[in-house]
Amino acid sequence: MRAWVYILSCADGRYYVGSYRGDDPGVRVGQHNDGLDPKAWTYKRRPVKLAWATEFQLVTDAIAFERQIKVWSRAKKEALIRNDWAALPALARAYSRREV
Repeated sequence: MRAWVYILSCADGRYYVGSYRGDDPGVRVGQHNDGLDPKAWTYKRRPVKLAWATEFQLVTDAIAFERQIKVWSRAKKEALIRNDWAALPALARAYSRREV
């Protein structure tokens, strides 16, 4: 079974990170936009648009990556959306070295 990790751009400007098991992550985006669950985080942030997605062969790998990027800063998620892989290490260092 195919597994995906995706980032949605929400109507309020926030990002939502999720995972999906199926052939097309667009199906999951449609489910978010249909508002099937009023308790869902994206329910009041519709419409949502697919900003980024990548496929994994193993569901466990997709879940691990989803958990990893859920805690990333907005800047780091935006670098991922732009496919700017070179920027990711610098953004990680900047976050860990910031002044309190």
